[in-house]
Amino acid sequence: MHGPVLHQGAPAAGHWVWLFAGTAEGPPLAEALLARGWQVRVSVVTAGATRAYRPHPGLALQVGACSSDAALEQQLRHLAPRWVVDATHPFAQEITARLERLCGELDQPLLRLDRREPVASQPAEQLQLLESFKTLSGLALAGENLLLAIGARQLREAMAATPHCQHFARVLEQPGSLQAARAAGLPDHHIACLRPDASGEGRLEEALCRRWQIDRVLCRQGGGRSELLWRKVCLRLQRPLLLLRRPIDATGLPLEALLEKLGQP
Repeated sequence: MHGPVLHQGAPAAGHWVWLFAGTAEGPPLAEALLARGWQVRVSVVTAGATRAYRPHPGLALQVGACSSDAALEQQLRHLAPRWVVDATHPFAQEITARLERLCGELDQPLLRLDRREPVASQPAEQLQLLESFKTLSGLALAGENLLLAIGARQLREAMAATPHCQHFARVLEQPGSLQAARAAGLPDHHIACLRPDASGEGRLEEALCRRWQIDRVLCRQGGGRSELLWRKVCLRLQRPLLLLRRPIDATGLPLEALLEKLGQP
């Protein structure tokens, strides 16, 4: 189910949190928990994601996707964390459903982070919310240069829904993402493998849009750093931004409420 655990200390019973997260909300949440005295184990999907987390004696990083209910149940029983926290992407529905199901069966306390950050729309923003890729296929996009910033797994579906576009993709800088982009049919010179701009301003992404002469950007309504970054980029460039609506059941606690609920060990 998982690869090696890095930076691991022996967690004190009842004094640690198992955090499922990525590279956006995960690092600040882990640091907030460590500052409160918790020991934290973070599960990330790829080894590259571990670079976003600063080493700490109370932090363990576990690499690898959760492959089955049985494997995750075995670890939950063995490790018995005080809390499990789901801070995964709203579109990562498989792991969220698995955590809810197994933690419920094991009476394991579980909390979920609500990644939504209310941001008022700017008057000049050109936002269009899409219910699904089926909605995307109904738009008049023929001949446009469309930048796909939706994650590597959904590239093929997005491209199938917009067959008359010239497609480009920004994916994370990891082998699996590049392989998925190539498998979807994108040529190498239409793929950019890079980590999101850490400043949140998206200057590199803006330069990429200019280089490729992008007419429109498609990203997911994740409610986190990535969505805000693309909103800033498209606003500066005065380009339309298409947002795939987040799953309706993607709910949880805002960061401050979640930390208050967790309290201290």
